[in-house]
Amino acid sequence: MTYPFDIEQIFPAESVRLPRRQAGGSPQDLTLTLLADYTAYTGAWLPSAAIVALLAESGVSTAGARAAVSRLARRGVLDAGRQGRNTHYRLAPAAAADLVAGGRWIASYGTDAETWDDRWTLLAFSLPQEATTQRRALRNHLRWMGYAPLYDALWISPREFSEQAWTALTGVTPDAVTIFRAQHVDLMNGSGRHPLDAWDIDAIAAQYDAFLRRWLPAVPDIRAGRVPGPDAVRSRMEIIDAYRRFSTIDPRLPDKLLPESWLRQPARDVFAAVYDGLAAPAERHVRAVVAAHSSGAEPRIHANTVGDLLLGRLSD
Repeated sequence: MTYPFDIEQIFPAESVRLPRRQAGGSPQDLTLTLLADYTAYTGAWLPSAAIVALLAESGVSTAGARAAVSRLARRGVLDAGRQGRNTHYRLAPAAAADLVAGGRWIASYGTDAETWDDRWTLLAFSLPQEATTQRRALRNHLRWMGYAPLYDALWISPREFSEQAWTALTGVTPDAVTIFRAQHVDLMNGSGRHPLDAWDIDAIAAQYDAFLRRWLPAVPDIRAGRVPGPDAVRSRMEIIDAYRRFSTIDPRLPDKLLPESWLRQPARDVFAAVYDGLAAPAERHVRAVVAAHSSGAEPRIHANTVGDLLLGRLSD
């Protein structure tokens, strides 16, 4: 298992090269999360000074914030423009589309209780030793689609291989891949590697437990409206960063394969309670910070909810 995941594994993009994740959230990563949370569906332009001020509340220095924004703009992830004497930025359309798709994937995680026919999809590939970049891209796509390596070049998933999965692979290396759908056969002596061994179930369970211990105690204060705006913005960025990893490390494995006390649904419930519960104070705060650094019309700021992420558009 690869951990922590880089952002391309969460939001794989062909047209836009998104920044690699770093432990604790790099300035570029925090910038993307911030803009995705409040502007991905509206296309709003934000003053650079407002972005810097909001990132400062998450511990990013002024120099670090400006450097992150500048690098994202140079890489085509952000569009830059002038409004009066100030520079404004927005998500580039391709980056916004990737982030909206990723948001839909995150929000849908844990909602589809699938029946399982006891068959596995096996994906085998063979690439030259020197094809390092191609191999990494293929593995990133497979992880994002819920596959895990049973052996180095044999990846598995309990779900059928979908048209969406094929589309994702066509830009990587379709000619080097063979796909099977088969049932697992236990050897008579009980030896051999079980398909479920591709995932570290104990480690995933520990991640769920840590997530709930971190966020469940915050729910009463959130429901009582006792969380100030800056903390609401910061907490929403932190919790979506933590929760989105589950869609890759626990890729909708069938319930019959998992312990009875599996914490997938409790984690989803807590994520929704925190992310949605903090939407109103976070949106008010972002609006206030943007207004303090704007001289023209107020841009359309909208704090996403889980429902918005599922729709892939604004609910109104």
